[in-house]
Amino acid sequence: MRNNRKRTAAAGMAVLLSAAVAASGCGKSGGNAPADAKGSAAPSPAAESAKPAKKLEKLSYWVSMNANSAATMKSYSDLAAYKKLEEATGVKVDFKHPAGGQAGDQFNLMMTSNDMTDVIEYNWLNVPGGPEKYIKDGKIVKLNEYIDKYAPNFSKLLKDRPDLKKMISTDSGAIYVFPFLRGDDFLLTYMGTALRKDWLEQLKLDMPTTIDEWYAVLKAFKEKDPNKNGKPDEIPLLLNWGEWSTSNAFMGAWGVSSAFYQEDGKIKYGLLEPGFKEFIATLQKWYKEGLIDADYATTDAKLRDAKITGDRLGSFVTYTLGRHAQMMEGKHPTFALAAAPYPVLKKGDKPVLGQKDTAFSGIGAAITTSNKNIEETVKWLDYKYGQQGHMLFNFGVEGDSYKLDNGYPKFTDMVLKNPDGLPVAHALAKYALSNSSGPFLQDKRWIEQNAAAAPGGRESLDVWMKAENKKQLPPITPTPEESSQYASIMNDINTYKGEMLDKFVMGVEPMTGYDKFVSTIKSMGIDKAIQIQQAALDRYNKR
Repeated sequence: MRNNRKRTAAAGMAVLLSAAVAASGCGKSGGNAPADAKGSAAPSPAAESAKPAKKLEKLSYWVSMNANSAATMKSYSDLAAYKKLEEATGVKVDFKHPAGGQAGDQFNLMMTSNDMTDVIEYNWLNVPGGPEKYIKDGKIVKLNEYIDKYAPNFSKLLKDRPDLKKMISTDSGAIYVFPFLRGDDFLLTYMGTALRKDWLEQLKLDMPTTIDEWYAVLKAFKEKDPNKNGKPDEIPLLLNWGEWSTSNAFMGAWGVSSAFYQEDGKIKYGLLEPGFKEFIATLQKWYKEGLIDADYATTDAKLRDAKITGDRLGSFVTYTLGRHAQMMEGKHPTFALAAAPYPVLKKGDKPVLGQKDTAFSGIGAAITTSNKNIEETVKWLDYKYGQQGHMLFNFGVEGDSYKLDNGYPKFTDMVLKNPDGLPVAHALAKYALSNSSGPFLQDKRWIEQNAAAAPGGRESLDVWMKAENKKQLPPITPTPEESSQYASIMNDINTYKGEMLDKFVMGVEPMTGYDKFVSTIKSMGIDKAIQIQQAALDRYNKR
């Protein structure tokens, strides 16, 4: 997902489309638009007709290109959705794309030098000082009044979905972006653990649901030669750390996260909790017994795929199932993967934590104070939240990348079976941004088709969505004053944590040293970071 992050990705339910966004009946073929969960209707023709005035002819726009788009084009100017948007609005966009891996540095340089583009699309929850700072510093525009006056589509969405408005506002109530939003739970979960289904069947093992059952399965993968080559070369489990990782998929069994989470409104930091220590001790035991890839720390995505296609890797974390099955098609007679539920300690319990994004992750298009046509730019951005814009950025061009079938936008073979041999992700990215991000509301109908296009894809989402995730934090933000202190504390802690966790897992550091590890984290200021997060959560809850 994602996006990404990233959440590649990024998990039927009724799609929560507001009146300000698309519905099944959009586009040239007409039809009836479905209401969202709150009973909203489709946007009115009057709202849809809101377009930039002719005097807005050019717009400079800074945004990182997602990897799927970058695989087939050099600029979003070549994206079919943006080409059609130019036809509809008459606005020519000059896209500025930072080089890969340099987005953060180029963003900071742009802000420091005041040489800003008209629009900046970025993750504003991650900027130093938070979005409130950039409003106060006169870098980006507070949008509330402009949205009320010039963005009828987006205004109606926020009226129909106050929960989304709360997410995209600062603690003071300022709206600072036209956001990338996911209004349905089906769009929020897109990653989890996969196992070799054919290995389970061959060894007559059931799908593991508890930590003890996982241990038994991993032992069998190691000792009973499920790849039938007569060699002890199987790798039961690939561990990795990250924003979402194998480690996170297992630690939820102890009710903890590797970072901050909440219990009954109180912020906790996972590494300080007894359950996290038990989790690390379990990983250390598994590593010592050869159940975890000895080279996990240096195994990137390319090496992981090589171990999968080499018929050696038994379980790992992945995006929606399907890609690896397609890679192995015609190359292995029995290769099959199945999604594993998040494990628990006690049989029958419901998983507490799993991968699930928030509807707003911070990504959005802000209008800078360098922009000389703010009203017209607001109208231009608002177009994406109307019916036509919604269909355009979720599905692309009707007749080319999708066709309406009884009101349902079905992708064509140009996407699903690309004549040039492009993967679905790359083919879709030539037309739309639904498998990435941007200032629009993501439609679940794209992921329904994407998931169904490969073996086990849809089923994997259904399995991974079953965690409670009540401990998940909303998109909270520290104040500008808190932000620098928080960043200083957590940068040091995250560096130290990254070094020590591998040492514990690999047995370089014995578990007898874990309490000292926790003491060191406390000495580095974690209690202050928890206070900052608690204050931010309290403010969010009062919005």
